[in-house]
Amino acid sequence: MKQQKRNIAILCGGDSSEHDVSMRSAQGIYSFFDKELYNVYVVDVKGTDWHVDLSDGTTVRIDLNTFSFMQGRQVVMFDYAYITIHGTPGENGLMQGYFDMMGVPYSTSGVLVEALTFNKFALNQFLRTFGVLVADSMLIRKGYEKLVSDDEIEERIGMPCFVKPAADGSSFGVSKVKNKDQLAPAIRKAVMESPEVMVEQALKGTEISIGCYKTRKKAVVLPATEVVTQNEFFDYDAKYNGQVQEITPARIPEDTARRVAELTSHIYDILHCNGIIRIDYIISPDQKIYMLEINTTPGMTHTSFVPQQVKAAGLSMTNILTEIVENQF
Repeated sequence: MKQQKRNIAILCGGDSSEHDVSMRSAQGIYSFFDKELYNVYVVDVKGTDWHVDLSDGTTVRIDLNTFSFMQGRQVVMFDYAYITIHGTPGENGLMQGYFDMMGVPYSTSGVLVEALTFNKFALNQFLRTFGVLVADSMLIRKGYEKLVSDDEIEERIGMPCFVKPAADGSSFGVSKVKNKDQLAPAIRKAVMESPEVMVEQALKGTEISIGCYKTRKKAVVLPATEVVTQNEFFDYDAKYNGQVQEITPARIPEDTARRVAELTSHIYDILHCNGIIRIDYIISPDQKIYMLEINTTPGMTHTSFVPQQVKAAGLSMTNILTEIVENQF
């Protein structure tokens, strides 16, 4: 008897500034999935309005009580959720909590890991206790900005520094501050994206990004990508509007590449991650490895870092997605 195909939902959109970027990632993931093995549907999420666009051009609302939808007279129940929402609710644990309650397996890490990795400041403090090198930083909460002065920030963190939303999945609201007079407007900008703002030491060195995934049968760390941009930093335009040079594999010493891969695998295990993650680092001139942030729902267009790295490794995105899905059944 032929095994029935699993129904896969690719969750995209979301409620953050990166809604449109997420939609592009969903199209990439849809193209990668093996349609011989799975029935794949793209589910657009906006608040409590979850709907699926069917091939005949119709749009059908998802019943959140059952995580299913009606196709004609047939009820389509989803077996698996592939989450590719950058920002809330797919990258901060909210959606994961829903699927845990529904008993539906999903592609990302669990609620605690998602909430932790979404908050850059909290993640840095946590991983620091495991010996992971991170830049020095301070946390400023909305409404409490006056608790720390610009002089204190300059003395503690130094200039230049980065001011960024602490709990956000994107490059929106990020500023590179070169003198203390720029701190207040940079903090106001960041607060527009997140009620918690991180002021972080600017590190000098080579920026790289590296993907990793694990199943019960294997652990795979992909080749690192070197990020070179003429912009002040790897901002939104650099990320999504082509103002960057991406070199895979990264031009770093062989020993450094090995240590980065080992550290990436180690962090994956410390956090008990699931599915594909991507970690960004700065390699200092003396080859120290500083973790910048972890992305648990990395971009998945054909030109995104992870698909580039998969291609450089001689692997197949289609096979990897199949491995990740089947790992949870």
